[in-house]
Amino acid sequence: MREAEASAIAHRRERRHSRAPARTAAQRMKDCLTFPLRALTLFHDDRWGLSSLASERFDYVSREVTGYCLDVGCGRHNRFIREYLDANGHGIDVYAYEGLSDENVVEDISQFPFKDGTFRSVTFIANLNHVPRSLRDIELAEAWRCLTPGGNIIVTMGNPVAEILVHKVVALHDRLFGTEHDIDSERGMDEEEQYYLTDSEIIERLKRRGFADIEKKYFWTQWGLNHLFVGWRK
Repeated sequence: MREAEASAIAHRRERRHSRAPARTAAQRMKDCLTFPLRALTLFHDDRWGLSSLASERFDYVSREVTGYCLDVGCGRHNRFIREYLDANGHGIDVYAYEGLSDENVVEDISQFPFKDGTFRSVTFIANLNHVPRSLRDIELAEAWRCLTPGGNIIVTMGNPVAEILVHKVVALHDRLFGTEHDIDSERGMDEEEQYYLTDSEIIERLKRRGFADIEKKYFWTQWGLNHLFVGWRK
């Protein structure tokens, strides 16, 4: 990494990270009651006073972030880092999605371009299943390397049935209405990717890479059909 980039990262790392305002109890209740509607229509953008599925995931994950954060598979516009962590972090992806700069795109995702212990948190938001099977342990090992001792990893994953249905609904919505919500179709699916990972596989891979005190937390506003895992580098 160039010296200027390393200096910028070090500077941002010292900033006190701030999260987007948490949803109020009233908003969370409204989101919970309207979950079926949101699951069929609100994939990335908030509308009608309701939270999109993506915004909701970011909200849950941001509560677990403890400091300067690496978002692996950041997607379009690097939204999680920019909007939910006040730019206190760095997003990377293998695909040059809209809104990403050169520093966000990493050709070899099995070798993160950061020094050991650069980050306090590493996130895989709804995408560990899209890491090719043969590279999952390698990427998780890189996440471990880039974390400071005492840092955490956050991985979100939906219920298997829900994950398959949502992928199919999003693809159908794009075909019917000419939208471009399905970023997986935009990038193209590798044969080693999957629509979901089981909880047991996620936990096993995290433990194999050295993460401890792994805890599962449900998204109750999505009726428990989505959840996240938090693990720690001791």
